[in-house]
Amino acid sequence: MKFLDEAKVYIRSGDGGAGAVSFRREKFIEFGGPDGGDGGRGGDVWVEAVNGLNTLIDFRYQQHFKAKTGTHGMGRNRTGAGGADVTLKVPVGTQIFEEDNETLIVDMVAEGQRYRLAAGGNGGFGNAHFKSSTNQAPNWANPGLEGEEKTLWLRLKLIADAGLVGLPNAGKSTFLAACTRARPKIANYPFTTLHPNLGVATVDSQEFILADIPGLIEGAHEGVGIGDRFLGHVERTRVLLHLVSAQEEDVAKAYKTVKHELEAYGGGLEDKPEIVALAQIDVLDEDELKAKAKALAKACGSPPLLISAVTNRGMIEALRALRSVISAAKAGEESA
Repeated sequence: MKFLDEAKVYIRSGDGGAGAVSFRREKFIEFGGPDGGDGGRGGDVWVEAVNGLNTLIDFRYQQHFKAKTGTHGMGRNRTGAGGADVTLKVPVGTQIFEEDNETLIVDMVAEGQRYRLAAGGNGGFGNAHFKSSTNQAPNWANPGLEGEEKTLWLRLKLIADAGLVGLPNAGKSTFLAACTRARPKIANYPFTTLHPNLGVATVDSQEFILADIPGLIEGAHEGVGIGDRFLGHVERTRVLLHLVSAQEEDVAKAYKTVKHELEAYGGGLEDKPEIVALAQIDVLDEDELKAKAKALAKACGSPPLLISAVTNRGMIEALRALRSVISAAKAGEESA
């Protein structure tokens, strides 16, 4: 399945049905009077967050969503049926924006959450509605009100507990594959990962969701490389695991490059709890490892974790460190 995290859609709610002009005509009833029924209400357009989706690819193939028009009223005081609603099913974490792509309408953050994007038009009154002691035979009725139409942007920000960031080929996808059942593409060239991948990691019988996004390079906030388009997917995470490859000549520079891009992007990423790890340490001997670990510690201000997804060294410690921050954040949210 292709990954799509932004889509533009057109929606229109249903028009209300027209009221009816009708008079009761039966044998032996001399003054039957008006009996035109009201029109039915037009259908609404809803959005609903559902489980099992992690892409907006469905909106690549259908961009127009129109609810049904209400049925017109009929004689014998029969009210028209309401028009059928239409529901856009989106992944949890989808944001709905106005046509300007800046004004947020609703953020779908919980499974089962529903929101009405456009209300259907009310049905028109039939002539029975207008009868009175001074007007006993009204011969007019109201048309139904028109529905609403809008152009909207859908933008997906995946909901994960922890996010993996780093330069291309820092070992993020290998880390994800080693500790979850996700199977991202892994190869020895930059930008192997072209879209975010999600996996469920388990440590000490506790689970959390891990997101791997495409690597950042210097100038990503200005669109260099793949750019910072996918950083939105780690905005909702509670902690970032910053991987620095042990194969980098200057690990301090590699760390600072990504850190600068996170700060340039904004979105609160620069303030998120960060765990720094020196990855792919199986390629170094002990002396090189100590030197690079010391240089990275000086750059980030604390001793980094030392991990190797190939030999499984330090993996459990990394997962436990992530879980610890996630658990503390969840406890803080519940107490608040």
